[in-house]
Amino acid sequence: MEDGMELNKESEKSTSMDSHLQWSQWQLLDSILPTGGFAHSFGLEAAIQTRIVSGPEDLQTFVIHVLENTGSLLLPFVYSATLSPNLETWHKLDRTLDAMLTNEVGRKASIAQGSALIRVAAAVFSEIPSLKSMRDTSLGSGVISFHHAPIFGLICGLLGLDSRTSQRAYLFITMRDVISAATRLNLVGPMGAAVLQHQIVLLAEAILEKWMDRNAEEACQTIPLLDTVQGCHGYLFSRMFCS
Repeated sequence: MEDGMELNKESEKSTSMDSHLQWSQWQLLDSILPTGGFAHSFGLEAAIQTRIVSGPEDLQTFVIHVLENTGSLLLPFVYSATLSPNLETWHKLDRTLDAMLTNEVGRKASIAQGSALIRVAAAVFSEIPSLKSMRDTSLGSGVISFHHAPIFGLICGLLGLDSRTSQRAYLFITMRDVISAATRLNLVGPMGAAVLQHQIVLLAEAILEKWMDRNAEEACQTIPLLDTVQGCHGYLFSRMFCS
């Protein structure tokens, strides 16, 4: 009888911990988390001013291309960091990604978002003290750039997200942020943005299936034009976004 009660208590404790982790996982994807993602358009603002994107149809194509680039270049870093959420792996992935990014505007955006994400995560997810200790150690080292994709994977791994879910989540927040930028650039209204996001879901899942579960050594650019356009952002005479 006592053994049964002990098992029930352990089961309830495990369920409670899992439930708490789910709240943290959802919060990581919440747009209210102040990580600075909405300060970046992923090159959309430059694409509009260079007339590459001029309407909703162009926007859909642009978002799909951004997701394709994200899948081929950044998902391998999210995947690898989720599988091994430790300091050594994170530092290795960060250095590798820093060497691969040739677009200075995109590179600075990645660093800004990554730095904000780990700062916020270390403060918010206090149940994972290793986040703060890893951030403090890395700040003191002076050799880490704090790129966004490896940090996102690291946090996903520590929060208990499986690798497939973490990669899908990364594509989701990328799509969310690009479409949000489109509404603020008056390219599409809020209702149109919601409809567009829903319409792209099947394509986004196909992109996930295509690029998921690859090691960082397999990362590559598939839409180089977007990288070039984003690099022109710093030359815009007037701009709303940082990138």
